[in-house]
Amino acid sequence: MKAIDTAIPDVKIIEPTVFADDRGFFFESFSKAKFEAAIGRSADFVQDNHSRSGKGVLRGLHYQLPPHAQAKLVRVVVGEVYDVAVDIRKSSPTFGQWVGVLLSAENKRQLWIPEGFAHGFLTLSDHVEFLYKTTNYYAPESDRGIRWDDPQIAIDWKVTEALTLSSKDQRQPLLADADLFD
Repeated sequence: MKAIDTAIPDVKIIEPTVFADDRGFFFESFSKAKFEAAIGRSADFVQDNHSRSGKGVLRGLHYQLPPHAQAKLVRVVVGEVYDVAVDIRKSSPTFGQWVGVLLSAENKRQLWIPEGFAHGFLTLSDHVEFLYKTTNYYAPESDRGIRWDDPQIAIDWKVTEALTLSSKDQRQPLLADADLFD
């Protein structure tokens, strides 16, 4: 397992060591000791989530505020997504900046998204199964979001077709109006 830096140093691509031959492949998808060594900090995951989506579904940008803030380790087991993390820590030198990474069943990459980041993804294939580990439980009272198309953030989703969003995601506030991390 190796950690690859992104344009925002706290967000990391986690690339597993894959052993493949004519039978298929094997890789260790998670090892607490190796993962923590790769990101340089402790991470105690308490919940695993699994979603399935069709092509053109955009989920996000979501996060939870303290005291229920969540870090996430995300990966795709079927299909392909464009995965995005946005720094929403007002005191951060990268506040309002974003990174986007292609995650797929084929490349087997994972993305580490620490607390203080909004997260979302756009499905690129006909079917996607998306897994994520979280460091805190879902807490509806702390659940927040930001509009996926906020012009201040200006995420390049590389969209050329109509998207499918939940009614909740269609109503999310802009970054300037959102509850954020200090």
